Amino acid sequence: MSEAKAEGPILIQETAEEHIEGLPSGFGEGLSGRVAFWIAFTFSLFQLWTAAYGTLPSQVVRAMHVGFLLLLGFALFGNLVAKTRAGKAWFWTLGILGFLTGVYNWIFYVPLIHRSGFLTPLDLTVGALMIALVFEGARRLMGLPLTIIAAIFLAYCFLGQHLPPPFIHRGYPWEMIVEHFGFGTEGIYGTPIYVSAAYIFIFVVFAAFLERAGMLALFNDFALGLVGSWRGGPAQVCTLSSALMGTISGSGVANVVASGQFTIPLMKKFGFRSAFAGGVEATSSMGGQIMPPVMGAVAFIMAETLNVPYVDVVKAALIPAALYFGVCFWMVHLEAGKSGLGGMDKAQLPDPWKALRQHWPLVLPLGTLVYLLFAGYTPIFAGTMGLALIVVLILGTPLAALIGPFAFRMVFWVALGLAAAAFMRFGVNVLAAVIAALIAACVFFKGGRETLAICRDSLAEGAKNALPVGIACAIVGIVIGTLTLTGIASTFIGAIIRIGENNLFLSLILTMLTCLVLGMGIPTIPNYIITSSLAGPALLELGVPLLVSHMFVFYFGIMADLTPPVALACFAAAPMAKTSGLKISIQATKLATAGFVVPFMAVYTPALMLQDGGPMAEQWGYWVEVTYIVLKACAGIALWGVAVVGYLTGRALWWERIACFAAGVLLILELPLTDAAGFVLAVAAVAAHWWRTRRQAEPATP
Repeated sequence: MSEAKAEGPILIQETAEEHIEGLPSGFGEGLSGRVAFWIAFTFSLFQLWTAAYGTLPSQVVRAMHVGFLLLLGFALFGNLVAKTRAGKAWFWTLGILGFLTGVYNWIFYVPLIHRSGFLTPLDLTVGALMIALVFEGARRLMGLPLTIIAAIFLAYCFLGQHLPPPFIHRGYPWEMIVEHFGFGTEGIYGTPIYVSAAYIFIFVVFAAFLERAGMLALFNDFALGLVGSWRGGPAQVCTLSSALMGTISGSGVANVVASGQFTIPLMKKFGFRSAFAGGVEATSSMGGQIMPPVMGAVAFIMAETLNVPYVDVVKAALIPAALYFGVCFWMVHLEAGKSGLGGMDKAQLPDPWKALRQHWPLVLPLGTLVYLLFAGYTPIFAGTMGLALIVVLILGTPLAALIGPFAFRMVFWVALGLAAAAFMRFGVNVLAAVIAALIAACVFFKGGRETLAICRDSLAEGAKNALPVGIACAIVGIVIGTLTLTGIASTFIGAIIRIGENNLFLSLILTMLTCLVLGMGIPTIPNYIITSSLAGPALLELGVPLLVSHMFVFYFGIMADLTPPVALACFAAAPMAKTSGLKISIQATKLATAGFVVPFMAVYTPALMLQDGGPMAEQWGYWVEVTYIVLKACAGIALWGVAVVGYLTGRALWWERIACFAAGVLLILELPLTDAAGFVLAVAAVAAHWWRTRRQAEPATP
């Protein structure tokens, strides 16, 4: 990492690029590399313009979003993967054709509406071409599993009339199928791609700017100074820094690749086993998707699908996220104690509060984002304003460095802050004018021009980082379109309801297994969209609150990246840990106990996700119930940690581990009698263990 200006409050990282399956880093060499770079830059500008001003129809924005995704994705494959000139030309041709499908939707937007249901041969050709290109782009960027699943759903539309009941449908002509998937708002241009274009892209670019400005370095320094001296220091640092990174990136596997290069070798050097070090990194990085305020892309899709304010999704995730990372800290503490590892030397660690004081401006855009989200503003407005403010900070840094006296620099920052904040009263144009003035000022001297280059590069890298999410949202539109066209979802929903009438727990288990099995080959976003479309309505019919049922699916979509046999996050950590992904996956599954337990608890006690209270809330008050459930969950999960690791204040005997596990089960269960039995057994088991280990630790009397 290099610093742009030693005096300024912003640290500049070399790159904010995320790993994308099948694509090397960069944009390519020569003229084609520069063209791909400027395509990415233009893509970001287009999305920011539509987010700030919103003058284009939603259908046009969605079509152009897909067009840019195809153009940039195939261009990068041509530059970075193709071995021959012919191969490179082929990929670029596919990209240009994909982009032209978006342009076609823009130019003929009104005529296409008028021709709805009676599309011309040219319309159908463009629609079929776009569908084929999305499949090929998804295959290249996301791999075969997701593409195969989408292909099976599409084939069902064509061939379902030949299947036996209950899967048979009436049959659809290919013209209707092409129009449904290639032009309507229930196919590829459906809700997922709308959310990708409207929300996710902005937050991905926002994260790229923050990382480029040095937020990752700030988080690492803060985490090192705050928890590095705790027992198992490096692993605690990994957990906290991943939790902090999750507040801005909402990415899982990419976080493993980005931060694991630093944390995994540090944990191994300190004495942790390779598999455990990789498991800590994978578990804590995947938790970033449930870490407010930004969370993962799924959270935005969930808010749009359920038609609820994004802040409601954030509130529902607060306690589960705290439990998730709390368990990670606890398991690291126990594992370190079992291995006889202490903490890092506090004298050699950075001062966390000094790091925060030196680089506090970086926290302002994130704080503004949180305020706007919780104040009820839309995610697209909050994300755009947060991004604009980080740009103001980055551009203002070299200008402030030219001002000599400290007092004058403070006056400059205060004036700049007030000018930027004026957007709350006078609109986006004021903020745009401030940024334009800063750009004009930066053009005239060397440090300013370098800073402009950093902003330019961040915009391009943000567009590239958004590729896998955007393509996943596009291809999963095939699945959603099949469900709406054929009505096959009702068959699955009916089956779950029939099972759940007799046993809700069994329905939840089946839903969990569906998520885990789908997650073996596809990322969290399409996993959530597919499973929630099938199981969400069924769980609602069985009395599970709508938001809780969708969070249930969301959580197990994340867990699928940690559980064997595929465990994408664990295999991403394997090269850095220098051990097998399967061994890492086993450790990650142990560490992620809360991710498996909390969703089930929330179904039976929705107050855990700050939803409606139960009988205890009616008798004692809502917050009494919330507090009690949280304490019960903490105690139960902590006892399971002792049972799994086999350590508390010393190595646990086999019967102590069994007692702790049994007490944890009793506390997790919803019945009041089991709570009393669980607390009694927990106190007895912990007291017996403490007494035994204390006596063993006492020196023998002469």
